[in-house]
Amino acid sequence: MYVRIQEKAGKGGTIHRYASIVRSDRIKDKVVQTTVAYLGSVEENQIPYLKAAYAKDKPRLVYSDGAEYPKRP
Repeated sequence: MYVRIQEKAGKGGTIHRYASIVRSDRIKDKVVQTTVAYLGSVEENQIPYLKAAYAKDKPRLVYSDGAEYPKRP
């Protein structure tokens, strides 16, 4: 599963972003993508956190307070 971001142009040149959780399945030698959940409207600064939450290999997020956290093995 992964997060799909769709961008749509609005009036006045604004861009609206919408997020969905999508699953890929192989059916009869074709890849079919199915929407599992619709998350709704998201801001641009939320996108990396959404993608990190649903990534297979969880990335180490950077914290603004400068604290060091142990790396995973």
